[in-house]
Amino acid sequence: MFKYSKLAAVALIAIAAASTSAGAQDAAADPVIAKVGTVEIHESELKLAIAGLDPQLANLPDEQKRVAALSSIIDVKLLAADAGKEGLQDTPDFKQRLAFLTDRELHNAYFKKHVVDAVTPEEVKARYDKEVAAIEPEDEIRARHILVKTEEEAKAVIAELDAGKDFVEIAKEKSTDPNKSEGGDLGYFGKGRMVPEFETAAFALEKGAYSKEPVKSQFGFHVIKVEDKRKQQPPALDQVESQVRQLVMRDKYLELLEKAKAAAPVDIQDAALKTAYDAVNKPEAAGEGEGAPATEGQQ
Repeated sequence: MFKYSKLAAVALIAIAAASTSAGAQDAAADPVIAKVGTVEIHESELKLAIAGLDPQLANLPDEQKRVAALSSIIDVKLLAADAGKEGLQDTPDFKQRLAFLTDRELHNAYFKKHVVDAVTPEEVKARYDKEVAAIEPEDEIRARHILVKTEEEAKAVIAELDAGKDFVEIAKEKSTDPNKSEGGDLGYFGKGRMVPEFETAAFALEKGAYSKEPVKSQFGFHVIKVEDKRKQQPPALDQVESQVRQLVMRDKYLELLEKAKAAAPVDIQDAALKTAYDAVNKPEAAGEGEGAPATEGQQ
């Protein structure tokens, strides 16, 4: 239903952890749960580790996730202490990586404050209304059908309908389709949902009419009745709220980037990289793609 920028999708996925990270807590609400030597491990640190677990562990029971996260923290603390004794924190490679990680976490914190936490229900509703207004509704119909094995059986069904017998009752009695108990009701559907032969015949019928000739498909022979015709209904806001929220977040994020780039212009020295970067960051790319990016997972 909705469109988004592929570039923005990558960006939103990259900072996803920012919306799930545990914040700092006061001592009373953040008890010590373990010690490695003299180093304390707090509940808040455990929550951070749980958020950073491998996605394959996401479905573990909570207690197992806590154990896995605690094991990870203990391993880190043990070897980090040994690394400190060797002075690895003073190496150029470590300092470079630490600077990068610091920048990334600052990016995430800024994103959370000015994008994730800044989205209001009113903005989501306004964007939903805008997207719905831009949709050109397609035709859809509600139909029933009676499925039988042979053309002769289908013609016999049509004869019974011509004689005034109820379509639902015949469907329950003679149809071979699993939905026979519902009187052959297929609900509402648009074009492209049914096999071509069935779709062509169904959409050609007027509301309340049934097919006067058997309709053959790979499943057998159908007799079709159209119960209703209408324009396709857009999904309710509560059905797509998370997608719409992603769109609002994307726009806020891109606005922040535009302001930041205006204040500090980007100059890419490598010609090939510049060409590729400009291609994926051009303004018209903002309408490409469908759906909404996921915001769960880790970096």
